[in-house]
Amino acid sequence: MAATLALAGLAPASSRITLVANVPKPFAGEAAYNTDLAFQGRYAYQGNYNGFTVYDIKDPAKPRVVSRVACPGAQNDVSVTGKLLFLSVDESRSGDSCSSKYGSPTDKGSWEGIRIFDISDKARPKYIKAVKTDCGSHTHTLVPDKSGKSVYLYVSSYGPGSILAGCKPPHDKISIVKVPLDQPTAAKVVATPVLFPGQSGGSTTSGCHDITVYPAKNLAAGACMGDGVLLDISDREHPKVTTRVSDPNFAFWHSATFNNAGTKVVFTDELGGGAAGVCDAATGPSRGADAIYDIHDGELVKQAYFKIPRHLSGRYNCVAHNGSLLPVKGRDIMVQAWYQGGVSVFDFTDSAAPQEIGHYAREPYKGRDIAGSWSAYYYNGHIYSSDIQMGLDVLRIDDPRTDPAKKVILKVLNTQTQYGY
Repeated sequence: MAATLALAGLAPASSRITLVANVPKPFAGEAAYNTDLAFQGRYAYQGNYNGFTVYDIKDPAKPRVVSRVACPGAQNDVSVTGKLLFLSVDESRSGDSCSSKYGSPTDKGSWEGIRIFDISDKARPKYIKAVKTDCGSHTHTLVPDKSGKSVYLYVSSYGPGSILAGCKPPHDKISIVKVPLDQPTAAKVVATPVLFPGQSGGSTTSGCHDITVYPAKNLAAGACMGDGVLLDISDREHPKVTTRVSDPNFAFWHSATFNNAGTKVVFTDELGGGAAGVCDAATGPSRGADAIYDIHDGELVKQAYFKIPRHLSGRYNCVAHNGSLLPVKGRDIMVQAWYQGGVSVFDFTDSAAPQEIGHYAREPYKGRDIAGSWSAYYYNGHIYSSDIQMGLDVLRIDDPRTDPAKKVILKVLNTQTQYGY
């Protein structure tokens, strides 16, 4: 049956993971892509190219939309802390307001960067501040300061060009936005550290796509275009690269996830930029996959690759994308989105021999090429998947290896900001 489905372009039936609920996408149109997720208490926040949505997930089997905020700007990746919500905008807009139109990237008056909302009233989020950043904000990472009075946003962006007004080469840096929690309208860029001094701003080092931090360990891992890096973030405003690796099988270093002990990193390769179908036999198991690295004496040592063990017709976009840990003490288990390859849960406790535990996949979307699970994260007993076209999926995994995670209750989850459990 699996072979037949693969030939037809369909993923095999799911195993150990059950769909509990689905909320259709609140924004109309195939071009209104759902993007990233963040969580806080009984609420989930979902980014979308057209804005963001707040869900009440107190009953995971019956999630409901609390509010939908129209505020266009790709990708609108989201994070939350306290009464604040942050959105990343990585396209030129005519201005920073939610009513802005597309802007010209060659126009110095165009805007892109970070938008900040007050979410004290979940039913009526209020837009309060915008911060412009060089090359916009493709993704951002929330980093608490050591006093608890502010948060930093490490802004990842890339793609400089000589004709681009706000994104000139070289761009071997990140932007750091400081947000005082008691006065968020005072948020501003406080540093733009160059992570790769001496480089020319070429394709392998032109900024980072994503950075994940482990604040308690003063450690960060960056997926920086052609390289994977570790950073020392002891000084939050002056992060420093401590080690750097490349991989001939990686086309685009996309994201990073530490294990709970901070002794391993799972890097993802978004071969094809999310639009290509690379979960096929021809591409093979080492490209468009995860690479698992152990950290030995501060160095990254590659142990193995992990890729979903199913083939999908090249017509359908499928590649490694966003995921998070399941809080199981003593084991390293991760859930991950693979676009139309679905959602996969795998165990990498043995770094050299990762094993899939379960997966969920619906039939490929019959419309626009970009579809499937953008992000899949575990939060308080369930997996939440942001499906680009189909909305918000709530999933449950049942397996003795993952069941202990159901007892762990978190107050907040921004997956690029890791905390121990």
